[in-house]
Amino acid sequence: MSAELISILVLVVVFVIATTRSINMGALAFAAAFAVGELAADLDADGIFAGFPGDLFVVLVGVTYLFAIARANGTTDWLVHASIRLVRGRIALIPWVMFVITGALTAIGAVSPAAVAIVAPIALSFAARYGISPLLMGAMVVHGAQGGGFSPISIYGSIVNGIVERENLPGNEVALFLASLIANLIIAGIVFVLFGGLKLGGRDMVEESESAAEDDESRLDPAKIATLAALVALVVAVLGFDLDAGLSSITLAVILSAFWPESSRRAVGEIAWSTVLLICGVLTYVGVLEEMGTIKWAGEGVSDIGVPLLAAVLLCYIGAIISAFASSVGIMGALIPLAVPFLAQGEIGAVGMIAALAVSATVVDVSPFSTNGALVLAAAPDVDRERFFRQLMVYGGIIVAVVPAAVWLVLVVPGFG
Repeated sequence: MSAELISILVLVVVFVIATTRSINMGALAFAAAFAVGELAADLDADGIFAGFPGDLFVVLVGVTYLFAIARANGTTDWLVHASIRLVRGRIALIPWVMFVITGALTAIGAVSPAAVAIVAPIALSFAARYGISPLLMGAMVVHGAQGGGFSPISIYGSIVNGIVERENLPGNEVALFLASLIANLIIAGIVFVLFGGLKLGGRDMVEESESAAEDDESRLDPAKIATLAALVALVVAVLGFDLDAGLSSITLAVILSAFWPESSRRAVGEIAWSTVLLICGVLTYVGVLEEMGTIKWAGEGVSDIGVPLLAAVLLCYIGAIISAFASSVGIMGALIPLAVPFLAQGEIGAVGMIAALAVSATVVDVSPFSTNGALVLAAAPDVDRERFFRQLMVYGGIIVAVVPAAVWLVLVVPGFG
């Protein structure tokens, strides 16, 4: 049995044990990374830790730290009330407001995880307060971010269009953008209907708005004003100066803690440490897979298939499955070149294939193992995190199972491009 196949089977075992026993999947993944890296891939500790997602670790810690402070001093409650006033008490509109905000942020150049890091804590605080499904709200935020993620001036769009140009493939920037926007908009609409969005329209919004207005926590004070300023500073730092979201969040959280230590004292304990362990462990194992060539091995095996349409749908699925655990951009950067040989044959439309790969590799970012899904999981207050994790995992699995086939059918089979 090859080392690559062994590494895939071990990953399956990790999932089975984690879902049947009360063991943090991240801890299991660290153990698996050690065992597979040492025994099957002949990697030393440095090689194993090369896959540790240090940047994501800092983002998860920093963002949850900052918003733990915001929850402790009542700032998130104030933002929830402000959102209610903005839509004149129509709670059913809030998930769509969050979809549009994150989509607008990514469309104008924000990295998708940065947009989600900014919007998700506010959106999920609102969901917790008004009894909205956290899965509904989290999915709306992530799909909004991905909906705007392939505009011609966005990060994802610029990267994919650059790869297309470098590989001398025909491209269409507008088609790429619209494919992602429409796909995520359709999925968001389905999620809104299935997870209780329509029922929100029947709530007594006037009473809810009045009860919120009576809440003393909705009044601004110096701590809340400073926290709001910190949140604005986070947006400016990330979007305006391209600074790291995690480091920026930690710095702002430390400044707030220095001035208001009483309300900030419990914030470190409220960082989503179990989520941090889970995500970092799984991604470290994925890093071992990349280091030992398992991902490349799987991709090359598919590209050697002699039936272009079959190879196309399998590449979409590989992109979706791997991206659910790893960098979406990195996966697109690897898969598009793998698709070049059969795209050059002219039997598959390049524009449709590239759009299908892009959508397949990003729409799955609702997975709790992806950066966006991890941020949603970490940002949700007052939830059973294990239950919410399972919900995100099941939802992500459904997306992985359904969307690649759907976009292949719509974009690849007709031969666009």
